[in-house]
Amino acid sequence: MALVGGLTSCKVGPNYQTPDAGLGPQWTEPPPPPGTPDPAATYWWRALNDPVLDGLIDRAYRNNPGLQSAGVSILQARAQLNQAIGNLFPQQQGLSGGINTYRLNPADSSLLPAGISPDLTTAQGLFSATWEIDLWGKYRRTIESDRATFAGTLASFDDVLVTLIADVASTYVNVRTLEERLRVADRNVEAQRESLRVATAQFDAGETSELDVRQASTVLLQTTAQIPRMQNSLNQARFALAVLVGEPPSQAEALVPAPGKIPEAPEGVAAGIPRDLLRRRPDVRQAGFQAASQSALIGVARASMYPALSLSGTFGFTSNNEGNNSLADLFLWQSRAAQAGASMVWPVFNYGRLVNQVRVQDAVFQQAVLNYQNTVLTAQQEVENGLSALRTEREALTNLVSAAAAARRSFDLSLIQYKGGESDYTTVLNAEQSQLSVEDAVASAQGNVVLNLIAVYRALGGGWELREGQDVISDEVKEAMAKRTNWGSLLEPQNHLPPRPVHPKEAP
Repeated sequence: MALVGGLTSCKVGPNYQTPDAGLGPQWTEPPPPPGTPDPAATYWWRALNDPVLDGLIDRAYRNNPGLQSAGVSILQARAQLNQAIGNLFPQQQGLSGGINTYRLNPADSSLLPAGISPDLTTAQGLFSATWEIDLWGKYRRTIESDRATFAGTLASFDDVLVTLIADVASTYVNVRTLEERLRVADRNVEAQRESLRVATAQFDAGETSELDVRQASTVLLQTTAQIPRMQNSLNQARFALAVLVGEPPSQAEALVPAPGKIPEAPEGVAAGIPRDLLRRRPDVRQAGFQAASQSALIGVARASMYPALSLSGTFGFTSNNEGNNSLADLFLWQSRAAQAGASMVWPVFNYGRLVNQVRVQDAVFQQAVLNYQNTVLTAQQEVENGLSALRTEREALTNLVSAAAAARRSFDLSLIQYKGGESDYTTVLNAEQSQLSVEDAVASAQGNVVLNLIAVYRALGGGWELREGQDVISDEVKEAMAKRTNWGSLLEPQNHLPPRPVHPKEAP
């Protein structure tokens, strides 16, 4: 046993180390004020102070089919890992048994000694096993690869969850933004109806031409025509939100009670430093685990180039009916039979197949390394884009709010002057159109500020903390799987979930 243990202590192939990745020392945007919450340590959507949104995200976590599918992938990878671990033990076992009868040719019966029957019956029951010793780490490297794949599926689940939370939040904000834009349009319709009434009264009094009435009517109808289109966009956003939380579109209106307002974004975002992305972003962790898994497969391919030692053995019982023997002796200890042996296979003449397989795996590993490095760079770009867009959208909103106040005042003054005959209707018309445009832009900018904040949180990888302390598979899904297949205790969270998300540096 000591010899076997020494032989199996060797593992060929490279040991994985997290690849270097280009990381900036800090973000280009100025840091937030002290005390700003860290999105990686909190449920960031709760900072929007919207109970409806909180409920939708919780509902999506429990019901979204795509997230449930990612959870089932974790089960699949856990079972695959268990299968790989099983290869460390004797890979083939078997039971064989039977009764065989042999009859000697009557012409040769005279050659048998006296008392020996020409009919011979034998019985046997044997157990056999074959064990390929893991001399070069082929099976251990496979376990290493499958363990990294298993950890990668959890990172993939976290990535799906981060995206799902951001999608639910973004779609909800779009719903509230469209509701606000509809309210703006309705208010402007009322104002334009009053303008039309004034123009009509002026025309009836003979103080203006019919042109003013037609222009006022045109503007009113144009604004009114925008409302059904916005209502259609609102309906579609509600339908999308229903699907995200795992409900049919017919439940859309019940999910988002009206009236509602656009959530208010907090002032600052604690983005930390770029190196935090290696911990926060699940897709970065997933790319690292993919590289770790592929690194181990190089060792698997390299081990196939070396001799494979297999031990085999058979143990059982045999008996026959010859002479004083009886088939019933099969169950006696003295009828035992045993055989042991060893074999070695060394694929020396493989015509370059094995060495080229190593090269294939090495090339795939290098691709995984480059993918990891690119994922880190892309993650930084997404954070920078989000922070920049958030800052500029805040500035735009401040200016638009001031512009909207000025536009409302301009419209009121133009209408007063028109009633007094101090200006023509073109001034009123321009003021109406400016007011509608600016107020609609304010509503859109209010939504865009929150949407860009959500984009920052998505880029930072916040939100996967929601699954901590919970299972990744719903009870309904586990019940359906248990009815089809004996999963044993693997459906219990402690048996298919690691205790915490693992950093790629901790991959085997």
